[in-house]
Amino acid sequence: MKTIALTIISLLFVSLAFSQTNNQNFDSELAKKLGADEYGMKSYILVILKTGSNTTTDKKFIDSCFAGHMSNMGVMVKAGKLVVAGPIGKNENSYRGLFILNAKDFEEATELLKGDPAVKERLLEAQLYNWYGSAALSLYLDSAEKIAKQRR
Repeated sequence: MKTIALTIISLLFVSLAFSQTNNQNFDSELAKKLGADEYGMKSYILVILKTGSNTTTDKKFIDSCFAGHMSNMGVMVKAGKLVVAGPIGKNENSYRGLFILNAKDFEEATELLKGDPAVKERLLEAQLYNWYGSAALSLYLDSAEKIAKQRR
């Protein structure tokens, strides 16, 4: 009985030893630059934008706010704060779009959103969540710029 128990314990230790392996492609400088943890991940702020409480029908005002919304997105990208953005298709929750912000906390994310006229004027409401994802997410922005034939 002792032999079986020792064998099982030995097998558990061996399997644990082999369950975590080092990545041969690991780039410590890149990981540090991107703020990656040991798993190549980091914390972000996920922003879900939904229809806000302002129900104005003033097209000129709405167009102006959404032009400012797009402009603010460009400012956040240049500052390295907006990692992902995009609209959400029609849905029953009134979700309109999302951002993934490279922000350390809700306070910083809220400051970034203060520059968005559509949020400020309550045409959009921002819901903030902590999100944990690949630290390499921001690297796609360089490629995204190269494949867009037209700018919005």
